[in-house]
Amino acid sequence: MIVQRRAGTAVLAAAGLLLVVGCSSGGGGAPPLWAASASAGASSSAAASAGAGDSAAPAKGSVKVLRTVAEGLKSPWGLAPLPGGAGLLVSDRDDGTISKVDEKTGKTTELGVVSGVSAAGEGGLLGIALSPGFASDHMIYAYFTSASDNRIVRMLWDESKPAKEQLGAPDTIFKGIPKGLIHNGGRIAFGPDGMLYAGTGESGQRGLAQDKNSLGGKILRLTPEGAPAPGNPFPDSPVYSYGHRNVQGLAWDDRQRLFASEFGQDTWDELNAIKPGGNYGWPNAEGRSDDPKYVNPIAEWHTDDASPSGIAYVGGVIWMAALKGQRLWRVPLDGTTAAAEPQAFLTGEYGRLRTVVAAGGDKVWLVTSNTDGRGKPKAGDDRILELEVE
Repeated sequence: MIVQRRAGTAVLAAAGLLLVVGCSSGGGGAPPLWAASASAGASSSAAASAGAGDSAAPAKGSVKVLRTVAEGLKSPWGLAPLPGGAGLLVSDRDDGTISKVDEKTGKTTELGVVSGVSAAGEGGLLGIALSPGFASDHMIYAYFTSASDNRIVRMLWDESKPAKEQLGAPDTIFKGIPKGLIHNGGRIAFGPDGMLYAGTGESGQRGLAQDKNSLGGKILRLTPEGAPAPGNPFPDSPVYSYGHRNVQGLAWDDRQRLFASEFGQDTWDELNAIKPGGNYGWPNAEGRSDDPKYVNPIAEWHTDDASPSGIAYVGGVIWMAALKGQRLWRVPLDGTTAAAEPQAFLTGEYGRLRTVVAAGGDKVWLVTSNTDGRGKPKAGDDRILELEVE
């Protein structure tokens, strides 16, 4: 395969500045420790130089809960909005089902069970995404844990069939991602380039993250058919970046720069600007490092305050759902650096937060995660919320 070099890679200035400040929480509670630093690496491929033409997002913002869209969900994980406000697809990690939620009424209809899912621990049916050609091909992509590995499949959705019988047989496009009771990754998303990106975990085997021949502890970049994408940084490899512990969130800004959230171990959770071919340090570095061969996070949190999951980009801001931290973090950006200290919202109000997805304009969808075996379910949990953010 001929590998094409990606043009216009954005280069960030390596900066040694580390700010440690108390975070003002929109949701109340004790202010957590937060740190931000300029990344030592580059951003995603097609962007111009970081900072050139960028303007910093406002330091402070706000969150307004507009409504509960649906409730009574069980172990929801991935969320994929359908085009034109036609509904929301949500995956059930433990039961291995995909359901459609009516945005207006909240009615939930099961499409079917994804065959081959083997749920245990943090594994099961995880991220879902719509094909770039969904309007014509009606294909749904899913990342799940099987009996032997983590894999990515795609399925034809036939809405004309009865409920629970609408999903076609899974077509495996990529397999062999290490599985474990912990650290299965699972977030998938199609990027602005039409390629499929997948965040993986090192499945509790730390050494896999630094092994470029392993699929564990990586961000992968694939064609829609599951082949290594043209222009990847390592020839004939699906690996896009490495040295990750457990990637849980993927989002692009309006200049096609990729950001990712990542679980730390005991000290630092991370938000990273992703550089093609970048080494993000795990297990040799957790959070910021003075070693120049590792790309530093643009923001980091103590694990009690975050344990980050999904992220979304809206209007110059990364919104990050926190599981253990039970809050929604707002990270204003200036290019690929944090413009100001993050703010926390909804602290403790809805429990564990799993997934946040841009909903158009100044709105996002937010999915809670209190029935995942680690939360404390309350009446109506789990739910999808519609928020207005700025």
